[in-house]
Amino acid sequence: MSLRRLFTAHPAALGETYTQHMRASLSYAVPLTGAALAAYAHALFPFLFTTTASATVKRLHARMTRRCVACPSGRLHRPDLFAARPPAVEPGLIYEI
Repeated sequence: MSLRRLFTAHPAALGETYTQHMRASLSYAVPLTGAALAAYAHALFPFLFTTTASATVKRLHARMTRRCVACPSGRLHRPDLFAARPPAVEPGLIYEI
């Protein structure tokens, strides 16, 4: 495998250039770094940043899931997002079988 292919194969599988993929990856890395710092501070001072890390992870997970759905190879690397799901059942309603 050529050196160039090592840097471009994965981004190309996602329909991105190397630069586009680097920008997207950094858009996750920067908030995660902030979340990690908040978690360290929270470990020392439990009254600080009580929801910062978890809220950041939840927000990034939702964004990543939307990104996988739009990805050209999304069905290959995240088949769970494309599996047929049964309709949601509302609690308290009576369903006939």
